[in-house]
Amino acid sequence: MKDVELRRMGSAHAFFILAIMLSTFIPTFILDNFSVLGAHLSWLWICSLSVAAVNIVLYVLLKTTPSPKRNSFSNKVSRLLKSCVYFLLSSLLFHGIIVLYGAPLLELILETFSFAVLLSTFTTLRCLCMLGPNFPAWIRVFSRNGAMSIWDSSLQITTVCSVIGAWLGAFPIPLDWDRPWQVWPISCSLGATFGYVAGLIAAPVWIHWNRKQLNYKSR
Repeated sequence: MKDVELRRMGSAHAFFILAIMLSTFIPTFILDNFSVLGAHLSWLWICSLSVAAVNIVLYVLLKTTPSPKRNSFSNKVSRLLKSCVYFLLSSLLFHGIIVLYGAPLLELILETFSFAVLLSTFTTLRCLCMLGPNFPAWIRVFSRNGAMSIWDSSLQITTVCSVIGAWLGAFPIPLDWDRPWQVWPISCSLGATFGYVAGLIAAPVWIHWNRKQLNYKSR
């Protein structure tokens, strides 16, 4: 395993964390009375767009996805359209799962969908940028011993941490503490964000300490 590749991944993860920090602090200087709790719906979209922009820029610069055999203009357009459809379907799927786990069905539907978009940005969009709209590759990465590179391992860790963070964030909602951050879906979206950041930090650290045991092979 090359140290330079690990450093590239660490730098990329630092940009993701920076995007989340900037999406939290910069709007307070631009928008009146902006806060993560008070204007949470706006923050969800700002954070999603910021992380999505970093994902796309890093995808273009780092080229972590192998170039397809057919790289014509029509093929690129087809991949882009497929990626957009995959992202939309992912957001709708997350929305449905969130409702099944107890979110309001009709009330606060925009908040629920915005939270689903945030989750898709943390998980599905990274899959699309790193693996392309290739569902068999996604299944391979998330199967046991399916990682073929440190980027695959990073994808596994950040995705799992994001979902677990969102799940843990739901626990305080039914408690009768009457806190502002218990309003749906604040605690869940913050939990997903903290989980995502924790995964971004943990992934390079875990890979570094376990690199002697990791043996990536092409399949």
